[in-house]
Parts: sequence; structure tokens; C-alpha cells
Amino acid sequence: MDDEEPSDEVLARRAALGDRGAFESVVDRHGPALYRYARRMLDDASDTEDCVQEAFAAAWTSLPHFAGRSTLRTWLFAITAHKVRSWQRRRARMALPLPFAPQEEVDGGAVDPVSSAEGTDLLDALQRALLELPAGPRSTWLLREVEGLSYEQIAEVSGTTASTVRGQLHRARAHLIRRMEAWR
Repeated sequence: MDDEEPSDEVLARRAALGDRGAFESVVDRHGPALYRYARRMLDDASDTEDCVQEAFAAAWTSLPHFAGRSTLRTWLFAITAHKVRSWQRRRARMALPLPFAPQEEVDGGAVDPVSSAEGTDLLDALQRALLELPAGPRSTWLLREVEGLSYEQIAEVSGTTASTVRGQLHRARAHLIRRMEAWR
């Protein structure tokens, strides 16, 4: 974040007072992480976009009540997690596995096709292993390992305790270690 950019707390206060520009900055800053999380929990890009849009709509209307007991990021993840669970309940069909999309392109240079194929195979195997997990441990693993949230933040997002988060994370990691053994 640039020194000239306002903090999340400042943006939240401004947005709570109706400053749409401040809220757009919140969306720009946190939207990609919320989308990544929702996309890995839902199987359809259109559903993901709608779900994240609903989460931001709920955040906009709830911002005047945001007390700052958690970080804005954690609060937005909690809203998004709630919306994801609602979408999952609405859908009766099984999720189709989709490969992880790399977040950043490799800078310049030629790509080694063998390494590229092995990397894609690894990501496909990881995606399949993640989809085998129940929603709780999968969500916990994604929030911790991909989005970098603390145990306490994940507990707040998921409405559980830090010890439950630790247990879910342990189960998710054990499952992934077993399933990814061939890649070690």
C-alpha cells in the first residue's frame, strides 16, 4: 500500500458516511482476495461474481454498523463466507473442479513446457484434493494458506473458535499431505 493511500479504517469511516469513492477503494483493495476465496469455494464464475457482489452490497449497507472490533478485511471475509454458505445451500449440484489460475504472470523469458505441464498437473491435483475436503476445513485451509488470515481472524470469519480452526486446519493439512504424497 502506498503511503498516500488511506488506511482501511479511514476508508471504512468515509464509506460509512456515504462516500462511494471510498467504498470503491475498499472494493478495489479487497475484491481480488474475496473473489479468489469465493471462486475456490464455488464452482461457477458467474455464481462467484454474483456472490461477491452480494457480499459487497451487504457490506455497503452494513458499514454504518461496522464497529471496528475486527479489521475491515476480516469483516469483509466474514460477510463473503456467509454469502458463500448461502450460495452453497441454494445449489443442489456438485461442484466441478477448476484449475487454480496463477495470480501473477511470469516475467519474460521462455517457459519450459515440461515444468509448465508439471506445475499444471500439481495444481490440478491440489484442486482435486481440496474439493474432497468438507467445506469447513477447505475454507479454513484457503483462508489460512492462501489468504494469510490468522487463526483468530478465521474463527471470526467462520463463527467458530480458534481451537476449532486449528483442528480443521490440522485435518485439512493431513488430508492434503496424504493426497499429495506422490508430489513430494
